[in-house]
Amino acid sequence: MVAEIDQSACIEMRQISKSFPGVKALDSVDFKLYPGEVHALLGENGAGKSTLIKILTGALERSTGDIWVDHNKCDFRTTGDAQSAGISTVYQEVNLIPAMSVTKNLTLEKISGRFGYVSWRKARTMAREKLKRLNVDIDIEQPVGSYSVAIQQLVAIARALDDDTKVLVLDEPTASLDAQETANLFAIINDLKSKGIAVVFITHFLDQVYAISDRITVLRNGKKVGTDLATNISRKDLIAMMIGRELGDVEAAFSTKGTGATGETVLQANQLGKKRTLDGFDLELKAGEAVGLAGLLGSGRTEMCKLIFGAIKADTGNLVVFGNSTNRTNPRNSLDLGIAFCPEDRKSEGLVGELSIRENIIISMQSKQGWLKPISRKEQERIADEMIASLGIATPDADKPVGQLSGGNQQKVVLARALASSPKILLLDEPTRGIDVGAHAEILTLIRKLCEQGLALLVASSELDEVVASSDRVVVLRDRAKIGELQAGSITRDNIIQMIAGTDNV
Repeated sequence: MVAEIDQSACIEMRQISKSFPGVKALDSVDFKLYPGEVHALLGENGAGKSTLIKILTGALERSTGDIWVDHNKCDFRTTGDAQSAGISTVYQEVNLIPAMSVTKNLTLEKISGRFGYVSWRKARTMAREKLKRLNVDIDIEQPVGSYSVAIQQLVAIARALDDDTKVLVLDEPTASLDAQETANLFAIINDLKSKGIAVVFITHFLDQVYAISDRITVLRNGKKVGTDLATNISRKDLIAMMIGRELGDVEAAFSTKGTGATGETVLQANQLGKKRTLDGFDLELKAGEAVGLAGLLGSGRTEMCKLIFGAIKADTGNLVVFGNSTNRTNPRNSLDLGIAFCPEDRKSEGLVGELSIRENIIISMQSKQGWLKPISRKEQERIADEMIASLGIATPDADKPVGQLSGGNQQKVVLARALASSPKILLLDEPTRGIDVGAHAEILTLIRKLCEQGLALLVASSELDEVVASSDRVVVLRDRAKIGELQAGSITRDNIIQMIAGTDNV
């Protein structure tokens, strides 16, 4: 028997599923919104948040399930269908045209005159009215790109809001805002609440979740874990809901984990940081140890790796590598210094899918050596065959396009490319994301093997069991700042969660 529609909900999504080739992105998810509430939608990477929102806003068609808006069953085929039903979205990457004026950004899709001509007088009036709703007073004839990120965010919200808007989806709206700008945005959100608009708030900052949200829904691996009032969910429980527990079968493989490194210090970060990206942090790596980076998505794990490698340019602090201080690190210099980096997104940042396994493996080594001194084909083949054998990459030969490999084998190629440059320091960002359990265990075993060979490893992971199992020391981050470390002997799942949550009994 089908349950009756919730008459108090303005949006009700039932049993929403979405499948892509080989992947079930959403599995029978229910989601409700009520007028005048802020509803936080949380989950780690791959949880299904973006897919659910794209279905709600008409950017994707669902595979199965139903959507009701104000108790009327809807079938959104386009984003225009959703907007006509009163559902608007502001994405993290503000979709404005920087060179155009505020007026044009706010009104181009909304206003036209006779014979296709635009009445700019009407456009300016409309622009001022839209901004007035948010108490924003700026020169509307200036290019929108001349204003701060915070003002651009408000212009994007003003553009999304119409008189008949029922739902406003805000995707990471505070990612580039400072504390005061975030407070100003929250005042506007509360004003929208008072006018009966439901706000879906997607963020990774837990302090902000509890500051602004009425209810929270958590997704994990495409399924809904739960929904409750924000006041009913403790931080510790919320983090546990988001992270889950999935690597119990792998823990036994690490019963011989080290108890702390005794090698020399090979890298020191001294207040290394970048404004609006990651607060200045201190970090020390020693030869032969694996240091885990733990924290929720958006806490700064990836940013810490990229700042050390130089893929993000720091504006504070410096690095000391093998006793030599440097504050001008970039990827090329890092390779020369013996630092290698394996990025989280292997498809867009780690590999060139059209190139062969051999070509992907030697590309960093060739860059380090210089393009005017090409590595011979014979030497390329020797290095590639050696790496394929040592890492157990499943392929008939080194000239197979890397894009045709499984996810686990692609991840091994990323590692092979890093190791081919003979690094002394290895930065691994989510080294096991998206791979099967067998390949997962192999890569975690390799981490310990590399430590035994004297490498210093910094391993960022969203999977706490993985961090606990493979780390000699754990650095914990929250809200784009390092908040503490756990030493060997105190590295447990509960201690990490308690530190992330900000409790005192670690």
